[in-house]
Amino acid sequence: MRIDKFLSNMGFGSRKEVKVLLKSKAVEVNGTVVRDPKIQVNEQSDKVEVNGEAVEYVEFIYLLMNKPAGVVSATEDNYDRTVIDLLKDEEKHFNPFPVGRLDKDTEGFLLLTNDGQLAHELLSPKKHVDKTYFAHIKGTVTDEDVAAFEKGVVLEDGYATKPGKLTVLKSGPISEIELTITEGKFHQVKRMFISVGKEVTYLKRLSMGPLSLDPALALGKYRHLTEDELELLKQRK
Repeated sequence: MRIDKFLSNMGFGSRKEVKVLLKSKAVEVNGTVVRDPKIQVNEQSDKVEVNGEAVEYVEFIYLLMNKPAGVVSATEDNYDRTVIDLLKDEEKHFNPFPVGRLDKDTEGFLLLTNDGQLAHELLSPKKHVDKTYFAHIKGTVTDEDVAAFEKGVVLEDGYATKPGKLTVLKSGPISEIELTITEGKFHQVKRMFISVGKEVTYLKRLSMGPLSLDPALALGKYRHLTEDELELLKQRK
């Protein structure tokens, strides 16, 4: 890989800006100052330093976010703030994207990455990846609802969902539930409850596949995945 591409990929600016950096003699490869942007480096074995600081090459980025309501799960939007707007520049330059979507008014677990293969593994309908949600439901959720979800319900457009595991945490005028599904149809959780005559008033995703929301993450905050979490994801590939 060319040194200018290496440095640009690692957030040191555009190719033009990196050329200026190289001309300033700020870049060393294996202890030797380099000024030619065409110099080839091995991103795995060569030691690259900028102003004396080692630069570790990272190809993929994996971020766990606690998405707040009012922010859309997209890379860009003409009207609303996106989850990308919540990132720092040092993460933005990797061009991450949300793996799947959460509705604008839904909170909770969201994975962002630039690893397209991983995203495919998690989003492919053939993979049947579990997604668990916590919700407030207007109306008393009954054992009959639990049984209906276990069989799969028919949405208003005639689509029959795959079975879902519905757990009632609190039953009453405003019920609290957890629901695990393996699909990701548009507004699916809300539509599933509409099919049994009830309304979702609050929705939060707790987990996706092998990963769960970090309870220490405040709304709108994010962190890089740990090595253990990355290993769990790699096992799905």
